[in-house]
Amino acid sequence: MRRRRLRKSRGTTPRRPVATRPGREPPVLLSVTDDPTVSIALSFRVGSQDDPPGKEGLAWLTGQMLASAGTQALAWERVLEALYPLAAAYEMRVDKELSTLTGRCHRDTLERFLELFTAAFQRPAFRADDFERLRSAAVNHLETTLRYASDEELAKAVLQASVFEGTGYAHPPEGTVQGLRAITLDDLRSFYARYYTQSNATLGIGGSFEPELTARLQQSLDVLPGATPGPRRGIEPRVPGGRQAWLIAKPDADTSISLGFPIAVRRGEREFYALWVANSWLGEHRNSVGRLYDVIRARRGLNYGDYSYIEAFPEGSWRTMPPTNVARSHQLFEIWIRTLPNGQAHFALRAALFELERLVTEGLTREQFELTRAFLKKYLLHFAATTEARLGYALDDRFYGIGPPGHLQRFQQMLDALEVTDVNAAIRAHLQTRQLHVAIVTGAAEALAESLTADAPSPVEYPVPQSAELLAEDAHIAGLRLGIDRQAIRITPVETAFEGGLPA
Repeated sequence: MRRRRLRKSRGTTPRRPVATRPGREPPVLLSVTDDPTVSIALSFRVGSQDDPPGKEGLAWLTGQMLASAGTQALAWERVLEALYPLAAAYEMRVDKELSTLTGRCHRDTLERFLELFTAAFQRPAFRADDFERLRSAAVNHLETTLRYASDEELAKAVLQASVFEGTGYAHPPEGTVQGLRAITLDDLRSFYARYYTQSNATLGIGGSFEPELTARLQQSLDVLPGATPGPRRGIEPRVPGGRQAWLIAKPDADTSISLGFPIAVRRGEREFYALWVANSWLGEHRNSVGRLYDVIRARRGLNYGDYSYIEAFPEGSWRTMPPTNVARSHQLFEIWIRTLPNGQAHFALRAALFELERLVTEGLTREQFELTRAFLKKYLLHFAATTEARLGYALDDRFYGIGPPGHLQRFQQMLDALEVTDVNAAIRAHLQTRQLHVAIVTGAAEALAESLTADAPSPVEYPVPQSAELLAEDAHIAGLRLGIDRQAIRITPVETAFEGGLPA
């Protein structure tokens, strides 16, 4: 078969309009003429939220059977062999609401890459050996990695389970152990036919490409079913009457803490950017500029780092910049207290809530606002350093309904427009300390539950002398009442975490 050669792009935008099929979203196009690579993203409005009860993990396995398994033409080993000389790859991220197939290659190898990429979502083979391999990997992730090798990620997952208990948001994207084991190949085929449809897809292309590529990829979607999936089940976050704690008992472990509550602010809104400024001052991810880091790590040396978030930030243990393709309709305000000795857990929890309460009651000073704004103006430049990342943000803009110039440019514009009064108003509107979910992975669950219930002082002991000022502040923090009753504390053995629908 004679192959058509795609010409190199010389313009900044496609030269002719892109036709779309009725009911299909127009593609997201990001022309970058000086980038010799082409990035492609195909986002489907399906995620772990859509897992049927009792088969948690179905969305995950279906997505991986497209991106990490064979096609009807090639076994998975042959796919890898074909991709290797192209220095190219594709992968699937399955999140709560979206499953996004992304790929990247050099423009000179685009023709061969397209054959492999389109076959992945058009003609998945659903072979039994691929299914068993991927299901085994997902079960292993839950039983071994999440439970025993990633305490910090486990605490985050339990926080999600606590806030969204009883909904499709409660379990990790990978599912649950029992749910994965209940899934069959027929389940995958049916799930694929229902959700991987023309009207459920959004196409994105970035880099150096011609309008011809857009048309070809649009046509590649024509082989997918034309049906529209039915309405989704509703998601309703759970707001507790006060403070509650969910402890995961893990023998011989130190303590990892995540705490938070649902927030209603949405990316693209003015309040969102105001709240991000406040959050950055409190605990910018993997940075030493945040107040939590300064108080818990730098001054007291209790752990490695302490951060806060107003949007989902999976893989925070190794990722430095915010991820793309994890757009969600429901977000949390979350504080992440990284691993520390069990004996310091009660104090660290008090210290974090002390700082959050002070932020809520006092807000930011003008000096704190100006310093944080100046930091963010430069730091934002790192959020999308590649065409692939910029394309991811552009697809997220489509999800959130953010028009041109898009979220990142709007963020820069809002930093110029915001005043400290805007930030403090957003703090008062969206942050609080009274209704909290606390998730803790610990090697001293029973002792910590008793300590939380008693609400007795939790002093810190240091190996070297400290200043009188620090010790005085310690005494105040150590005596703060958390008000967590014993009936608001549940303890789950780590070996049953995410065995079924919930960690309990």
